Amino acid sequence: MSTPQELRYSKEHEWVKVEDGKARIGITHFAQDELGDIVFVELPQVGDELKKDEPFGSVESVKTVSELYAPISGKIVEVNSELEDSPEFVNESPYEKAWMVVVEAPSEDEVNALMSADEYKEMTNE
Repeated sequence: MSTPQELRYSKEHEWVKVEDGKARIGITHFAQDELGDIVFVELPQVGDELKKDEPFGSVESVKTVSELYAPISGKIVEVNSELEDSPEFVNESPYEKAWMVVVEAPSEDEVNALMSADEYKEMTNE
């Protein structure tokens, strides 16, 4: 299972990649694997505010519907609209094509409070 070292991870199985003062957010390989085939992704709008640990959307698989929980707070400046027509990207490419949202000016404290790749691997191996 893939767990890129440069990302930070939440207990709810979201990943965060900080780049150029923004944070890109998606769900982990582990999460998509547990969910099975993703058939629908519901995401918020550009301009919406994420609040740490609160739901911001959902993914629907053939097995279940799961809420997406914000790993950090921030204003959404970009949404991956390709997932509307291609929800299978979540299964095929959870870290590249299937990012969900980008927020601006993420809190360094909130990002640093997330798990490292090694800590996340340890949690998912339990």
